[in-house]
Amino acid sequence: MELHSETFNPADFAWRGLTLTPTAAAHIHELVAKKPEIVGLRLGVKQTGCAGFGYVLDTVSVPEKDDLVFETDGAKLFVALQAMPFIDGTEVDYVREGLNQLFKFNNPKAQNECGCGESFGV
Repeated sequence: MELHSETFNPADFAWRGLTLTPTAAAHIHELVAKKPEIVGLRLGVKQTGCAGFGYVLDTVSVPEKDDLVFETDGAKLFVALQAMPFIDGTEVDYVREGLNQLFKFNNPKAQNECGCGESFGV
């Protein structure tokens, strides 16, 4: 009996992409205006939390070679190709919750989230 194993290659898929709400795009513009050395934000995922994965946001000065870029109203969101299977189709919003302001991720791939909203499972 021969075992057949295939390697997952994110480049083989057609992605729906990510979208930024106008509020999220405006906030990215504010960040870039404050620090002209950055060109946008990078959204990634890491294994963490009780649900499995967490979102990671960081500023970008120089894009990585495997980054995909999603742009809304000139605001750029960079995503590593390897993160796409976990966050494809996600809408990124920037909201005010009480005294806090934060990015929110409406991820259609998230099958469950932890109670605090910090991690998700696919």
